[in-house]
Amino acid sequence: MITKRKKQNIIKEVGMHDKDTGSAEVQVGILSRRINELTTHLKTHKKDIHSRRGLLGMVADRQTHLRYLQKKYPKRYNAVVRKLELKK
Repeated sequence: MITKRKKQNIIKEVGMHDKDTGSAEVQVGILSRRINELTTHLKTHKKDIHSRRGLLGMVADRQTHLRYLQKKYPKRYNAVVRKLELKK
């Protein structure tokens, strides 16, 4: 679970301004953090199927946001990918 402090750090890092919570960049950042936390959870709890299903939904949602950014705003897409170190 992401605390308010972690969410605020993500918004400061990726967002356009302090109160930016709905932009695609912030959504990708928050989803990435939640995906990382769930991945570590699933490494220890291999049979937790409900969490795995939620993880797959989050990955699909993040991919949709990234595709939107790549299509509409390529510069912002490149900046987010670089900041969050998503593609290697």
